[in-house]
Amino acid sequence: MRKTLALLLAMILLPLSAAGAETLPASPLLGTWTVDVSRLPVPAEVRPKSVTITFSEEGGGKWTTRVEIISNDGSARRMTSKYSLDGVSVPIVGDSMESDSVAVRMPVPDVMVLALAKGSTPASTRVYTVAHDGHDMVETAVYFDDSKAVMRTNYFSRVQ
Repeated sequence: MRKTLALLLAMILLPLSAAGAETLPASPLLGTWTVDVSRLPVPAEVRPKSVTITFSEEGGGKWTTRVEIISNDGSARRMTSKYSLDGVSVPIVGDSMESDSVAVRMPVPDVMVLALAKGSTPASTRVYTVAHDGHDMVETAVYFDDSKAVMRTNYFSRVQ
């Protein structure tokens, strides 16, 4: 009876321990994304020519985000941040017009939450969500304007 019970328990627990040992699939956020500028909620004459975001995994639990904005006059703004997904604030290198630091968490593999600050003051929160098709991503930006909460949605497509 004891041998049978032990064998049965081993048969149940062995697949569970093997499943826990598997590596998790890569986040669908990884890669390069470009915004659909035609859908930006600003007048066409002030829209940038392009906005590109690249999320990359650097190993050791570190990620890098690179943002490039090409304005309608051709000038470029570039920002880079290297961080862990632990919510600890790190500096942003490059253009700091909107923010100079970021804290990042990923509650699930297809959702990333960024808290941006400028001069130790909250600037905005961004939530990136990848669609089930893996080719589309939505950015929800939350910020305050005249003491009112504002939410803006931007639509991205994966760059192949």
